[in-house]
Amino acid sequence: MTSWLRTDGSVPLCLVLSSLVVAICAEASRPGDSVCWSPTISSCTDCLRRGPQCAWCFKEGFLDGAGVGQRCDLPLNLLRRGCELEFIEQPEVQVEVNATISSTQVSPRDLSITLRPGSEASFIVAVNQLERYPVDLYYLVDVSASMQENLDQLKTVGVALSHRMTEHSLDLRLGFGSFVDKPVSPYINVHPSKINNPCSDYEIRCRPAHGFHHVLSLTANITEFTRVVKRQRISGNMDTPEGGLDAMLQAAVCQTELGWRPEAKRLLLLMTDQPSHLALDSRLAGIVTPHDGLCHLENNIYSESTRMDHPSMGLLADKLLENHIYSIFAVEKQQYQWYEDLVGLLSGSYLGKVGLFQAPNLIELVVNAYKRFLSEVAVSVAVEDKAVSRYWVSVTPLCPDGSTAKNQSCSGVQPNQTVYFNITIGLRSCPDDGEDEDVSVEVRPVGYNESTVVRVRSRCRCSCGPAGLCHDSAQSACSETPHKAALGLNKDSDRNSESNCRAGGSDVDCSGRGVCECGKCVCEHSRLGAVYGQYCEKDDFSCPYEEGLVCGGRGVCVSGECVCNDGWTGDNCGCPVSTATCQSANGLLCSGRGSCVCGKCVCSDPQFSGNVCERCPMCHSTCQSYWKCVDCHLSHGLTQDEAGHCNHTCAPLVGYLDDASGLSGETWGQCVYISNDSCRYRFQTSSDSGRTQLQISTRPECASRGRLVGTFLSVCALTVLCGLVVVAVSRLLLQKRGWTPGDPIEDGGYHPTIKELSYIPRTNEKTVTYRRDCPSVEMHIQVPKMNLDDHWQC
Repeated sequence: MTSWLRTDGSVPLCLVLSSLVVAICAEASRPGDSVCWSPTISSCTDCLRRGPQCAWCFKEGFLDGAGVGQRCDLPLNLLRRGCELEFIEQPEVQVEVNATISSTQVSPRDLSITLRPGSEASFIVAVNQLERYPVDLYYLVDVSASMQENLDQLKTVGVALSHRMTEHSLDLRLGFGSFVDKPVSPYINVHPSKINNPCSDYEIRCRPAHGFHHVLSLTANITEFTRVVKRQRISGNMDTPEGGLDAMLQAAVCQTELGWRPEAKRLLLLMTDQPSHLALDSRLAGIVTPHDGLCHLENNIYSESTRMDHPSMGLLADKLLENHIYSIFAVEKQQYQWYEDLVGLLSGSYLGKVGLFQAPNLIELVVNAYKRFLSEVAVSVAVEDKAVSRYWVSVTPLCPDGSTAKNQSCSGVQPNQTVYFNITIGLRSCPDDGEDEDVSVEVRPVGYNESTVVRVRSRCRCSCGPAGLCHDSAQSACSETPHKAALGLNKDSDRNSESNCRAGGSDVDCSGRGVCECGKCVCEHSRLGAVYGQYCEKDDFSCPYEEGLVCGGRGVCVSGECVCNDGWTGDNCGCPVSTATCQSANGLLCSGRGSCVCGKCVCSDPQFSGNVCERCPMCHSTCQSYWKCVDCHLSHGLTQDEAGHCNHTCAPLVGYLDDASGLSGETWGQCVYISNDSCRYRFQTSSDSGRTQLQISTRPECASRGRLVGTFLSVCALTVLCGLVVVAVSRLLLQKRGWTPGDPIEDGGYHPTIKELSYIPRTNEKTVTYRRDCPSVEMHIQVPKMNLDDHWQC
């Protein structure tokens, strides 16, 4: 047996992990509540009916004192409360395929599914379209009087059809049968002279009316088929509808009598020029017994025609599908509309409109129908009648072109192509008695002689380990034993049992949160959650809350303490275990200046801040506070002996470093002091044993004054040189363009429009007043303006 696993998992551990999201949502929606718990749950069976996500703990002493319903919970919650995996009852959902049965068209042929209420399982059925199939074609012909001319056309069909079908099959067999109607009143004339010869009024010898007559079994002898058809005679009846559907059912279910081959494509061709009777029509003849769907041929005659009703469309569709038969309806155009509505109810059916029942038309109809049947692949799923209401089925085909059809079938399938059907079966509920049951489901590709049989087993009861002790309410109830009641010992035991329900030093039973029964505490169920323990002293809701959620929604409360989900810690599960949020760019935690607490950096030095202690706004001002101290030490020399002269002005201890590279700027930050001679001295502060130390570099970075002056003169000379070069290049470019100062600018000049020229004044007037000698004399000077388009003239 090969196991296919799907949906809810195949082992309890997978089911536990799949319930994680559901568990968190349940805790977040209402503290202490669970989607599995209910006051009505009193057994493991009740728990399983709550849904596929629920599990039952049958461990001894689990949640002592709590209600029996507290054993039903999500698997993840049961594990956190102390119920080990081996004590959790949660039937697995699985699919097992029997690979020992070979197949050529449909695979797999046999598989088993285990389901529990509310669960589902999926599997794939592959249908392979072969290139050439053997073909069985059975002609079912209406031989009423109106079909006389049509019956004559069949005499030449056999040979011509066998030649035409060689394009699609090298193995063709033909059969023949006839029908009229039920041989009872009011369908036929029951006058003695009309029963044996319905055509006596026309002086013609006709066959008696019959429901179905199997004339010729399927044979490869085309000559024999032609000979049998030539011998056929018509019959007659009274009403217009015929008994075609009654005859079709017998032709479908009488497989041995008709000679249907298991490996062949089975085609059933119905030829008629009238509509057919339906179920309940037989009441006109007093026939009320429903059809049983079985074969009733005696001497090749349908024997139950006068005792059983016409079959219903549902029964006929099931029998055609069950026996892998394609049905072809050849009807005259006057009845096309009636049969068009009928064919829609029968899977694997083809309707052809025939103007005249001539041999070429019938041959073309059969060939076209066969080609369509091969190119369209569909499946039908049948569930046992006793369990139809408890199961649901979904079918999704995947066609060879990659498309997903919506009508459970694929069209345009070519030979040697495979169609895949994704089939899902779900169990809604268990039987009323709660017992496990086995149900057979058959997946039938329409028209194929192979199918997939699915045996579905429902898991509605619990096994609860090897001992089978589920600790439900019926098993845990206590009662007085008969022999103790007779001796009066139960009262004494009841008095002694009260002490077993009280914690040490307490005078209240079960901590005031339960009742004492049979020497054990039965704890109450709080709206907030479960109360349990030997003395009802524990609960799962007295834990820290964060943002209105117990344990911040990231854990469950057990015995007053938060049991956090993976990746979280802390009293209220508010601290992430990961320190990734505290890492700085250099890979150090908090830049090496602090510690990671609950995913956030706590800097050890208050002057540092930021997400990873990377900021130090006061570091520069701290450097300036030590400049006076550094200046003192530098002015008295850089030897360790003379350092004592400045100690009275410096709070920290002062030390000297020969190499400035030894200063750890990454840890404490480096400071720079610039002396009067433009030398840069690096220094830093550190803390050791609670006292600040000042370390000064003895190797300054200096530049001589001479070098500075030389550098300055070089820069000036270079600047002047660059200016001269720019002037020379500019003059050279202007000379190449033929322009010298004073020449008019011909190209690129501004050319004002007429409108703009109208606003330009032609003269400029200015009044000059001389008031020193002759205040009354004023001089008016007019200076004509030059037009914009005039050139300068020297």
